[in-house]
Amino acid sequence: MTNNNKYFIANLKMYGNKNYLKSIKKVLNFSSKKKYKKCRIIYCPPYTILANFVKVTKNTRIKIGAQNCHQNEFSGSFTGSISPNMIKSIGAKYIIIGHSENRFNGDTNTIINKKIISTLNQKLNVIFCIGETLKEKRKKKTYMVLNNQILQGLKNIKKINNIILAYEPVWCIGTGRIPKESEIKKQLIFYKKDSI
Repeated sequence: MTNNNKYFIANLKMYGNKNYLKSIKKVLNFSSKKKYKKCRIIYCPPYTILANFVKVTKNTRIKIGAQNCHQNEFSGSFTGSISPNMIKSIGAKYIIIGHSENRFNGDTNTIINKKIISTLNQKLNVIFCIGETLKEKRKKKTYMVLNNQILQGLKNIKKINNIILAYEPVWCIGTGRIPKESEIKKQLIFYKKDSI
């Protein structure tokens, strides 16, 4: 997804209930200021309150997404899983795919690729997460890891208009470590030159 907008994506993870809906009004008031006109706000709550968030944000600048999906586009005997079609049916517009926590729990690049294709087939937007671990960073494998994640995750995908590439260094999550601006810029240049 190439444009000049800034995206603020709130991944609520395994937190939240209907009380979290109260925060929407404050966020809307804040984002309505002129200087935030090009900002895009996406909330990704747990499945249990996804429909509630869709309803409350209808006709607002806030969009709603799911935190993950199954690679099967429609339905099947996959206990506890949610398909892109099910997510679309309640009015969500985005799905986070490839988050490091899901990669850690078994999502390979091949599975991620299937999820992305299924999501795009449903005319939904993808928030495609990529990132390296601290061990990979120390071994100077950052570019190799990111390149593999991008090339395999986007295999056989020709149009990337509905994909947001989200760089999330795994070594920063929950560690209190913040990447330097120079590190982020290096990754952005790498994406433009060598990847998609």
